[in-house]
Amino acid sequence: MKFTILGSGSTGNSVLISSGKTRVLVDAGLSAKETLRRIAEVGETHEKLDGVLITHEHGDHAGGLRVLMKYLTCPIFISGETKNAYFSTRKGNDESFKRRDALKNKTVEIESSQDFQIGDVDFHPFSLPHDAVDNFGFVAEREGVKIATLWDFGHITTLIKEKLRGCDGIVIESNHSKDMLKTCPLYSWDLKQRILSRMGHLSNEDLGEWLTNDYDGSAAHIVLAHLSQQTNEPHLARLMAETALKLRRNKCDTKISLTHHKKPTDWIEF
Repeated sequence: MKFTILGSGSTGNSVLISSGKTRVLVDAGLSAKETLRRIAEVGETHEKLDGVLITHEHGDHAGGLRVLMKYLTCPIFISGETKNAYFSTRKGNDESFKRRDALKNKTVEIESSQDFQIGDVDFHPFSLPHDAVDNFGFVAEREGVKIATLWDFGHITTLIKEKLRGCDGIVIESNHSKDMLKTCPLYSWDLKQRILSRMGHLSNEDLGEWLTNDYDGSAAHIVLAHLSQQTNEPHLARLMAETALKLRRNKCDTKISLTHHKKPTDWIEF
C-alpha cells in the first residue's frame, strides 16, 4: 500500500491511494485539469483509477468532480446525503443539472458508518464533526497495512482516537494556528468562529494535544494536511507536531511531513 497527497489546502484537496492493483482517488477538490496533471506527475494514469471516493460536498473536496468525470470511466463512491448536498449547489439550477448529468449512472452509494470495498482495498469509514451533511474519514486497509485519512473536522472525538490506533500511516488536518487565526485581518469574526468551533477545523494546538496524550505511537508516518495559507505556516505546524511527539511519555519514531497546495507529496509506501 502506498499513497500520495496530490494537493491539500483551502484551494483544494485530493489523495491517491494505491495497492498496486487498485487505485482510488480520494476527493476531487482540485480542478480537473490540475488533478489529471498531478496524477501523471506521480507516475500514474487516470485511466487506471478504480474509483473516486468523496468524503463530503464542500468545494475544496468536490469542486472539480463534475468536469473530472468527463475523463474518467470509474465509479464515484459517495453517500446518499453527500450526493444530494452536492447536487443542491449554491451556484444555481444550471450547475445543479450539470452535476446530476455528470454523475448519472456513475455512483456507488455508500454509508459513512459501514465498511465497503474498492478493488482489493477495504475501507472503514467513520464520522467526523464538521459542518457538512455527512462528512467522514476512513482507514484504508490491505493485508494488515492501515492508512487513515481525515480532514475537515473541528475536534478529536473518542471515535477518532479509537479508529487511529494501530494505523501505519495517517493523513490528518492541521489547519491553523489559533493565534494566527484570531489576528487574521482577512477573516470576518463569523468565519473565525466557524473555523474555531467544534464543527470547524482542527488547529495545530489541538492536534499537538492528541499527539502527546492520546496517540498510540504506531504510525511510521503522519502527514499534516489542509494547512491554511492565511492562518498557518508550514514550519510552525511541523514544529508543533514534532514538539508534541517529544513530550510523549512513551517515545515513538513517527515521521512528520507536510502536504502542499501546489504540488503532490512523494509516495509514502508500506
